[in-house]
Amino acid sequence: MDKQKKRCLAAFFLSGLLCASAAWSAPARAAEERMLVPVGHTIGIKLFAEGVVVIGLAEVDSQTGKATPGVDCGLQVGDVIEEANGREVESSEQFAAILQCGGTVDLAVNREGEDLNLAAEPVLGPDGTYRLGAWIRDSMAGIGTVTFYDPETGAFGALGHGITDSDTGLLMPLGDGSVMNAQVKAVKQGTAGEPGELKGSFDLTRDMGTLRANTAQGVFGTMEAWDFVEEQTAVPVASRDQVHTGAATILSNVSGDIVDEYTIEVVRVLDGGTSQDLLLEITDQRLLEATGGIVQGMVVSYNRDNTGNP
Repeated sequence: MDKQKKRCLAAFFLSGLLCASAAWSAPARAAEERMLVPVGHTIGIKLFAEGVVVIGLAEVDSQTGKATPGVDCGLQVGDVIEEANGREVESSEQFAAILQCGGTVDLAVNREGEDLNLAAEPVLGPDGTYRLGAWIRDSMAGIGTVTFYDPETGAFGALGHGITDSDTGLLMPLGDGSVMNAQVKAVKQGTAGEPGELKGSFDLTRDMGTLRANTAQGVFGTMEAWDFVEEQTAVPVASRDQVHTGAATILSNVSGDIVDEYTIEVVRVLDGGTSQDLLLEITDQRLLEATGGIVQGMVVSYNRDNTGNP
């Protein structure tokens, strides 16, 4: 194989939602079939957790030599603290303020879908504040790529994978979130075994949509018909059994706010059972030079046969 060609495993958002190769022979299309817009443009994403996520625990209190309150009460890394003393936890700052009241703090915790009730005794630190010996996180922000847009409902899907905490690797529980317009400023090139990464900035002055779900298959929500959506044409949704190996294209925004179309080869269609459904080979020299092969967030799009049919 040409060493300049790069391969990757790609994920479907929903059953056969994204991809149709040139080797696909389309059946007669019903008038009521669903049409989606393949996008490929980056967006800024802000996600606020439902509660606060425990991302680390100090085992021993340096002052007392005993287990820290977090460990002592049974907290574990990955726990989501949803309530404290009967109050809904909305941010790290608010949770810290509750601790400053002193005394026992009753915690309502979600651990991998199971609800638990724990009781912690915060200790007074040398700086005069009460603490549990736990590190927590309540939000994340970054850029990602919009995969599809539904012009009828305004629904969109992005990323192709869930937003996970960088320390625990666990899916962040979505409280609320929003998306904004973004531009790509730089590309961290991919290397063997390591996908590349888009780096950019986003416009904080105006939200263009809201997040509704953060799942292993991607993030979903609704947004306005932004210019970069209206510039693309809606195409029919392909079912999984209509996706074949062969030449295809992807849409990707790897510079500024420009979306370009690049050639790929669908090498293999996998049987499913995981979040990885396709083995792709990047064949477009322009994309290889810009990214080194694979950049997280690329979108599998469509190709047309010589009759002009998608």
